[in-house]
Order: sequence, then structure tokens, then C-alpha cells
Amino acid sequence: MDKSLAQRIPFFTIAAVLLVAFALGGGGSRQGLANLLVQLTAVAALVPHRAAVLQFWRTSPLPLRMLIGLSLLLPLLQIIPLPAAMWTALPGRELVARSLEMTDGNGWQAMSVNPLRTALAVTALVTPLTVLAIGWSLPRDRLITLGWMAAGLGLVTVLFGLAQLGAASDSGTLFGARSPGKVLLGTFANRNSTGLLLGFALALAALLPAPRPHPAVPLVRAVLCALLVLAIILTKSRTAMALAAIPLGLAGIKALWWALRERRAAAAKGGQRPLAIVIGALALLALGGTGLVVAAPGRIGEAFERFEARDDPRRYIWDDATYAATRYWPVGAGTGTFDEVFQVDESLENLTQRTAGRAHNDYLELAIESGLAGLVLAAFWIVLVGWLSWRARLSSQRWAAWAGSSFLLAIALQSITDYPLRNQTVLAFAGFALLLLARIASDQRKVPA
Repeated sequence: MDKSLAQRIPFFTIAAVLLVAFALGGGGSRQGLANLLVQLTAVAALVPHRAAVLQFWRTSPLPLRMLIGLSLLLPLLQIIPLPAAMWTALPGRELVARSLEMTDGNGWQAMSVNPLRTALAVTALVTPLTVLAIGWSLPRDRLITLGWMAAGLGLVTVLFGLAQLGAASDSGTLFGARSPGKVLLGTFANRNSTGLLLGFALALAALLPAPRPHPAVPLVRAVLCALLVLAIILTKSRTAMALAAIPLGLAGIKALWWALRERRAAAAKGGQRPLAIVIGALALLALGGTGLVVAAPGRIGEAFERFEARDDPRRYIWDDATYAATRYWPVGAGTGTFDEVFQVDESLENLTQRTAGRAHNDYLELAIESGLAGLVLAAFWIVLVGWLSWRARLSSQRWAAWAGSSFLLAIALQSITDYPLRNQTVLAFAGFALLLLARIASDQRKVPA
């Protein structure tokens, strides 16, 4: 097979998986059919790329492979049947044991209180693993192209979301909306996830190397970044607005670094043009931001007013979830079982007509479902991202790698008050962000940036 064709096939395969995940995977656990279509696309992509998967398993960093293996092993261990003497001795199994005694079914059972939900949770990992494994064989320039495609999907989200604003019904959304016409959702059911993906697009637009060098590149970046920042504000997601500081901070550092480097080069030639371009881009960004505030003061004001909200029900969920975590500590109730076990420990004074569904703190939910092992595993993943980000500093493509790590950091931080990794879209793009970071960190050739 022609070498260029051999590179194009996995490139278009990953692009297709990301596009399907973007279009269908933003609905969360309640959209089973849409999630299934995303996962079947990922499985279909894996079948003809067995060689790429083997290459990934041979050449990727050992810590990455170990964490992937442990992340799969933990929920799989939770669904292995155990004799009654073992599983009944686990913390929090009293209600399960009593209910089974009434039906004479108190025999072998899995560690998870609901093995089917745990098995379903394992299947959700196929999408990011597909992106990571197949994409590992791609050269860096192809990864950068995929990064620009992801940034373009951020702009698609903006256009789609702007059409939703002001609508009288939720017909313009894919998964419905609680407040039709008031929030920019794009292809998601959760505005926090929308803001998170827009933040990734912001990082990519600001930090990826330009496809072609051109004096107007800083100006174009400034316009794209201003548009994406506006869209993040219009999601009215407080966490997304706060986390936008990460890519914006990196963009500012890169702009300063680039300006100083180019200024030294221009000074040797007797010119100051690069500095003038940076100043012009910053001026355009400030002018555009001012114009946006003037054009839509009401919506932007409403978004920032949410930071003053004091009636957030999540703090009541966290109180009950903390108690639930102690019931099943240190082994957990089983991956994917939160919604069922939480209702047992939910306080009567906190009951509403709706169920909590999630802990709105993924670390707390992880403690309930997977106990100490889950929290340790999450900590190791965070350490791995930090280690890869540090290694990437030696690469000429370090800014692209840090665009990926900024998204992963944003996911880790948003997980304190939400559940970003509970939909297929964010999982797929998290897989791509990890691919971008790990590939560049592992290939540290010093070539001109």
C-alpha cells in the first residue's frame, strides 16, 4: 500500500469518529441509542486497524499503557462473581443481601451492586481508546490538522448555538433544553460540557501552529478567540467561564514569547513588524470584546450574574453523597451505580421531584462507585498528564501538546462541580487531547517551531 494512503486512512478514520461523537454523543447517559451509535462507530474503526492498535501498545509510554490497563481492569473486577461469604462481607451490601434472601437468590454475586450498569460503563471507554490507539501511528502534522478540525467544530458549535438563542422552544436543540432560547448548548444537553469543548477549541485556535505562515495569522487567531470566548460566556456555565482562563493564559504567554523572539530577529534586520502585529491583534481583541459587550449586554450580564447565585442545590447532594461514600468505603458500590445507591442515603429534607442522577462532583461519585482504588487511579492519571506536559516542553510542538493538557486540566477541575466525562463527545475529545499530548511528549525532536 502507498505510504501516503496508509497515513490517510487512519487520519480519516479518527476524523470520522470525532465527527460522529461530536454530532451524537453529547446527550449523556440518558441517550442510550445515540451513545450506542458512537460506540459502534468506534468499534467499526478498530476492526481494520489492528496493526495500529498493536503499534500503540508496543511504542506508547509504559505509564500510559499501565493506567489504561488498570482503568479497564478495575470495573471488570467489579463484575466477577464472588461466593456469598465474600461479597456479603463487603461494606454496604446489607440491603442487597436481605433482598436476595427474600427470593432465595443469595448465592454468587458480583462486587458491583448492579453488574449490568458496571459493564455498560466499561463500554463507554471504547471511544477514547479508539481515538488514542489508531491516532498513535499518525505523524505530528496530521495530528495538528485534526486539531484544527476540532477547533473548527468549536466554531460549528458557536453557529449552532447562536441559532438556539432567542428560540421560543427547544426544537433547535438535539437533546432538549430546560430554558429554551436562553443558553447556548450547541450539540450538548449540558451547558457545562458545551463550555468545556469551546474551551478546548479556544486552546487549539490560540496555540496550534498555523497551517501556513502569514502576517495575518495573529489577527485571525484574535478574532477566533474572541468569538469562542463570547460563546463560552453565552453558555452561562460558571466553570467554563472560569476555566477559559487556562487557554487564555497560555495564549498570552505564547504571544509574549513569540513577540520577544521575533522582535530580536526583526531588530537584527532593522524592523519592528512582529511587535506591531501582536499589538494590533491585542487591540482588535479588546475592540471586539468591547463591541460584544455593547451589542449584547443583557445576555452577558445574565451569565456573570450566575456567579452570585447562592441557591445551588449541589451542596445538599454533596452532603448526602459524602455519607453514601462512607457506606461503601473502601471498595465502592460498583462503577455506574451511583444513581441507584445514592437514593438509599438521600436525606428526606433534600428530596425533590427530580432525582439527583449524578453527584455533581466526579471525585465524590468515584469514591462511591470505586472507592479508594478509583481515587488512587484518578490521582495517577492527573500525575501522568503533568509528567507528559513537562516532557513536552522539549518539543518544538510543545504549544500544541499544552493545548491538549489544558483541556485535560480543565476536565479535572470541572469534575469538582460537575461530571464532564459522562458523555461520549467529551470522552472522544479527551482521548484526542491525550493523544496530542502523549505523542508530542514522546517525540521530542527539536525542529524549527
